[in-house]
Amino acid sequence: MTTPPRPTAHAVICAPHGKPFLSGAVMAACALAAWVASSSPAMAQSLVELYQSARAFDASYQSSRLQFDANVFRAEQARAGLLPTAGLGAGISRSNFDNTNPSVDRSFATQNATLSASQPLYRPGNVANYQQSQRQVEQSRAQLDAAEQDLIVRTSQAYFDVLVAQDTLTFVQAQKAAVAEQLAFAKRNFEVGTSTITDTREAQARFDLVTAQELAAENDLLVRKIALDQLVGVTNANPKGLTLPIALPTVIPADVSSWVAQSELVHPSIRQARSGVDIAELEVVKAEAGHKPTVDAVASYNLSRNPSGTAQSAFSTRANTSSIGVSLNLPLFAGFATQNRIRETLSLRDKASSDLEAARRIVAQNTRTSYFGVQSGQGQVRALEAAELSSQSALDANRLGYQVGVRINIDVLNAQSQLFQTKRDLAQARYNVLLGNLRLRQANGSLTPDDLQPINALLAK
Repeated sequence: MTTPPRPTAHAVICAPHGKPFLSGAVMAACALAAWVASSSPAMAQSLVELYQSARAFDASYQSSRLQFDANVFRAEQARAGLLPTAGLGAGISRSNFDNTNPSVDRSFATQNATLSASQPLYRPGNVANYQQSQRQVEQSRAQLDAAEQDLIVRTSQAYFDVLVAQDTLTFVQAQKAAVAEQLAFAKRNFEVGTSTITDTREAQARFDLVTAQELAAENDLLVRKIALDQLVGVTNANPKGLTLPIALPTVIPADVSSWVAQSELVHPSIRQARSGVDIAELEVVKAEAGHKPTVDAVASYNLSRNPSGTAQSAFSTRANTSSIGVSLNLPLFAGFATQNRIRETLSLRDKASSDLEAARRIVAQNTRTSYFGVQSGQGQVRALEAAELSSQSALDANRLGYQVGVRINIDVLNAQSQLFQTKRDLAQARYNVLLGNLRLRQANGSLTPDDLQPINALLAK
């Protein structure tokens, strides 16, 4: 037995809550919309699919990812300060010796090669530099996480913008069909003498207004689609609509303090600032190392040959020299540069601590704002769902009143406008709640691509 397809957000205007309210031209338009809706999901893309496309295409995210890779390789360079170094040097020269008493005229060549190696034994500045590099990698990771969260929100915003524009156009077209039907009804009544020319002119004016709104809605949809295509790198991207009726996800945990507490651990801005404090602390250690000695183990091996003799002898000579030892370097005075460098790093450390506290406050405020925004949005959805039922009842009553002569045409037109405006507002509110959930997780820093899955489950199959 085949399960019938669930209605989408684009079809709800035809039969809200299972009760049709339009007829004639409107029903024909709805039939066409239903056919389009039933045939398009096979070619439509889900939010997760378009996000994956954006992740591989978006230049801003790719820039952040490549910057992270570069920072990882840069950090590895700091390891060289703890590892041994070795070098090989070689040279050849030719000299001419000319002496008049006694008369000696000789040319000779000198060949030499030196292999040297050094291993740091005590270099506190190098150790601090390596530890700094690890903190800088943590900073880069936080920056990449922030870029990924931003891409999730930007993709979702562009996705819902297209759905909003599609819903708006669908509602405007349905309203246009309803107004056209009301205009035809007013003309027939005028012809038979049961209404005045005023009803016809009011309906014509409303029809012209809705026609202008339709043109604006078509242009807005085109612009939104272009923006989505440019973000995800897909030509003519066709996002799937919501399946109705819909149960919007609730905010869990339902406690703003829990969201704020979580942000302290995971938010990229706080992680960056915390790593900044650690880096500043290590910069103080590096500055203080300017007063400390350095100790290195050194070794070298030198080979020198004179195949045609030297200035003192005509015989070929060869000398091999090797050495191994420990090199100590103790700074004594640097013109107060080290002392002032320490003072500078101490001030920068205090600044980093202030930056961390500022980041915590900003994140906490944004998290609270986003949390209450989602709560407010959910309340608006419930209120608009009730308003939709009331507006539908008001339209039915006005139509009946117009038919029996206790209501005029403008009452019906106003009731139609109110109903379609309520439907547009309700669709917009639903999208705002879904996007608000993502923005809440971005505000407290816990947003991941997995958070798109619950929204994906609400889309048409």
